[in-house]
Amino acid sequence: MFSRVCDILGIEYPIIQGGMAQVSTAKLAVAVSNAGGFGIIAAGGRDPEWVRAEIRKAKNMTEKPFGVNVIVYEKMADEIVKIILEEKVTAVTFGAGNPSKYIESLKEKGIKIIPVVASEAFAKRLESYGVDAVIAEGMESGGHIGEVTTMVLVPAVVDAVEIPVIAAGGIATGRQIAASFALGAEGVQIGTRFVATQECEVNLNYKEKILKASTRDTLVTGRVTGHPVRALRNPLTNELLKIDEKGGTVEEVEQLGRGALKAAVNGDWDHGSFMSGQSAGLIDDIPEVKELVCRLWKEALETIESFKTIDVEAKE
Repeated sequence: MFSRVCDILGIEYPIIQGGMAQVSTAKLAVAVSNAGGFGIIAAGGRDPEWVRAEIRKAKNMTEKPFGVNVIVYEKMADEIVKIILEEKVTAVTFGAGNPSKYIESLKEKGIKIIPVVASEAFAKRLESYGVDAVIAEGMESGGHIGEVTTMVLVPAVVDAVEIPVIAAGGIATGRQIAASFALGAEGVQIGTRFVATQECEVNLNYKEKILKASTRDTLVTGRVTGHPVRALRNPLTNELLKIDEKGGTVEEVEQLGRGALKAAVNGDWDHGSFMSGQSAGLIDDIPEVKELVCRLWKEALETIESFKTIDVEAKE
């Protein structure tokens, strides 16, 4: 199946691994890229020199293309982008902000620019700046979320822009990949499903909690900050929800959540922010990345093929 996303990134399958802060390391990114998808190293919450070291580690582990995710609002974003320019990775995905100030320098180096968007208006603005594609991420996703579902957001963004659109948010199966293509997307970004893989370096407890979750076991908190977060329901999210319900302060959320993502990566169920999409309810094993990518794409193609057997002729 032809996809402009594959052409832009030089990959076999239009499957991008999400840039999950503290989770997406070189080991996971390389596994995805070696499997024919596009791996992402997450710079969120990391020291710039850690990012450089992970990029170089990835280069030593694969000749396949891979990228880096940058959180625009973070203090170290400028320095991290400088390192990306020096190391010349294939592409950068941007989240949580407008990356316009970085676009010219990245394009000069031939680095592809693929921001995450939560509205068609933002997608159109970024297209006018010259980005290569956009990731339309629905509110089913884990981590920081918008207000629109994947089912609605993706076709809205597809209709608004001419550049390729990558669907994201709650995608964990081949059937959902096929559905994303039916909505007009030319690729998918998958996060939570890749957490539950052998190569992901988070504590086993994180992976097992995803396997045990249903589609209703995530909770959105932090609305008082203006940057709500979806994570698995646990003692921490229950306390954060109380702050939202009483109309608490940003400072209260920040104090309670300080170090929570790192705690989750280390498997601390009581104090960790186990960021996860609603797709956790669709995940029931912890395969190797290569097996997973092949399985997802095979199921997607089989689903698309099955559409041809549906009788769509109008009844008399």
